[in-house]
Amino acid sequence: MHLIALHWPNLRRGLVNTYLGLLENHTFLVAAGVAYRFALCVFPALILFLALVASLPLPDLFGPLSRAMFSLLPIDTARSIEVILLDALKSNHAAWLSIGTLGTVWVLATTFGALIEALDLAYEVSKERGFWKNLLVSLLLAVVTAGMLLFALASALAQPLLGEWLVRRMYLTREALMMWPAIRWAASFCFALITVELIYFLAPNVKQRFSATLPGALLTVLCWVGLSHLLGFYFYHVADFGATYGTLGGFAVLMTWLYWNLLALLVGAELNAELAKVSRKGPIPQADFSPDLEDAA
Repeated sequence: MHLIALHWPNLRRGLVNTYLGLLENHTFLVAAGVAYRFALCVFPALILFLALVASLPLPDLFGPLSRAMFSLLPIDTARSIEVILLDALKSNHAAWLSIGTLGTVWVLATTFGALIEALDLAYEVSKERGFWKNLLVSLLLAVVTAGMLLFALASALAQPLLGEWLVRRMYLTREALMMWPAIRWAASFCFALITVELIYFLAPNVKQRFSATLPGALLTVLCWVGLSHLLGFYFYHVADFGATYGTLGGFAVLMTWLYWNLLALLVGAELNAELAKVSRKGPIPQADFSPDLEDAA
């Protein structure tokens, strides 16, 4: 792991360089562009996903899964998105599984491609992947992220049933029952942490160990938890987006929420890159790097 022997002076220098790197790479502006791409990606991706769920021979799955999914978003945004999705699915969800699939896959690929470019910028990658390889990595990231999200939602739905099963099958003390919400929260935190580590590991065109992505991933997930509470307080008690933006209030909330969460993701990537520079092993090498070709050039 490249963080071995990383002492406080080097750690402090890495944190300072992270801040300077954010300014140099125009990370705040890049995060706004990536958030815009993800905002355009939300609706077709959710429509396709819910159309797939509605096509399964499990009539009791659609309701709980959609409620669990919308619980991840701010309330105003979830209401706006839910109305649009239900109207789209009422028409013909089979059409979304045929014609809409191709368009959704392309939107997802370009959206995660923008995220890859932003992470390459954070890791100071000078040589990007080829078009087709970048497209495949973008689709892989979309599949991995969707899979982890589905796994997290399924776990969230199954955890109450698991708790009831444990209560019926074995004797649990009062203290153990009181700890169950903390266990559920810790499981959700771990799912988010692993997902962010996978994004850091797969997206940028660099060679690094999976464990080396932990500092930035931990910072990102902690920021996500803090931002969820702060933005929730701001939306409900300070700013009235409905009065300011009218019917676009839910979309404005979504854009604000996406911006700050994606900014936290890019800050974590910048932290990983800067900590690698001041560690014992030095900067992270690129994945597509050939010293012989570089010397010959």
